Amino acid sequence: MTRQYKLFNNITGWIVFAIATCVYLLTIEPTVSFWDCGEFISTSFKLEVGHPPGAPLFMLLSRVATLFSFGNTAHAAKMINSMSAIMSGLTILFLFWTITHITRRILSRNNKEFGLEQILITVGTGIVGALAYAFTDTFWFSAVEAEVYASSSFFTAIVFWTILKWEDEADQPHASRWIVLCAYLMGLSIGVHLLNILTIPALVFIYYFKKYTPTRKGFLIALGISFLITAFVLWGIIPYLFKIAFGFELLFVNSFGLPFNSGAIFYFTALIGLIIFGLYYSHKKGKVVLNTFIISVLVILIGYSSYFAILIRSNANPPLDENNPGSYEIS
Repeated sequence: MTRQYKLFNNITGWIVFAIATCVYLLTIEPTVSFWDCGEFISTSFKLEVGHPPGAPLFMLLSRVATLFSFGNTAHAAKMINSMSAIMSGLTILFLFWTITHITRRILSRNNKEFGLEQILITVGTGIVGALAYAFTDTFWFSAVEAEVYASSSFFTAIVFWTILKWEDEADQPHASRWIVLCAYLMGLSIGVHLLNILTIPALVFIYYFKKYTPTRKGFLIALGISFLITAFVLWGIIPYLFKIAFGFELLFVNSFGLPFNSGAIFYFTALIGLIIFGLYYSHKKGKVVLNTFIISVLVILIGYSSYFAILIRSNANPPLDENNPGSYEIS
C-alpha cells in the first residue's frame, strides 16, 4: 500500500501543480505592473543593479527567463511574469506534498493499516489545502507579476519539504543529505528574499521532536538554539561575510601597502582553509553533528555567493546601479 500511496501522492501533486500553474499563466500581467516590477524587469534584462540588497539570484533567474522571448524585447516582461507563475505553481506542489506528509503521519498514528480510505483522505486533504492557498488573494497577486515574493515562497515551501523528507529517513544512513540540501536552498534563497530564514525555528523543532523525547526543558533549549541559528545566519553570515573581507582589504592595502583585493583574497582563502580543516577534524574524530553543521554552513555560503553578481555588475558601471556598491573608496 506504501507504493500505491506514493503513486497517488506524486500524480495528484503534479496535477495540482498543473492546475495552479495554468491558472497563473492565464492571468499573468501582460507587461509591467506597479511597485518594483518595472525595476526588477529592467535590472534582470540587462543584469543591472536594483535597489539594495539587489536580489541577485532573482535577477539571474529572471535573465534566463527573458531568453525565452527570443530577442523580442516586447515579451521580456511577460517571460519574467511567467517565471513567477511557474515558481508559484511549484510552491503549491510542495505545499501539497507537505500537507499530505503531515496528514499521513496523523492517520498512521491512529490507524495501523494505511489502506485506500486513508490514502484518499490524505490526498483529498492535500488537494483542498493546496488549492485553497493557491487562490488566496495575496498569493495569486504575487504569482502573476515580476516580484521576488513568488520565488521566495517557492524556496520557503521546498526548504520545509526537504526537512520533512529528512524526517522520513532520519534513521537511515546518509539521511543528513536532506539537511545539507535544506541549508543550500536556504543560502540560495538569501539571493531572493530573507523571508526563508523564518523557517529555521520550525526546522529545529522538527529535528528535536524526531531525535529526542520532548520535555519542557528540551523544548526551551531547542527554542533557544533556533534563535541562535537564526541570529547566526541573519546577523552573522549575511552582513559579516563581506564586512570582514572589507576590513582585511583596508588592513592589507592601507597598512601593509599591498595591491587592491589582496586582503579579500587572503580572507576568503583563510575562510576556505578553516572550513576544510573543520571538515577534516570532525570526520576524523567521528563528530557527525559538527561535520553536518560545518557542511551546512559551507553550502549556505555557496548559495549566498550569488551576491558576488551585484559587486561584479556594479563594477561594470551599468546605467542602473542603485547604491553603486562597486564605487567604494579605500580610506
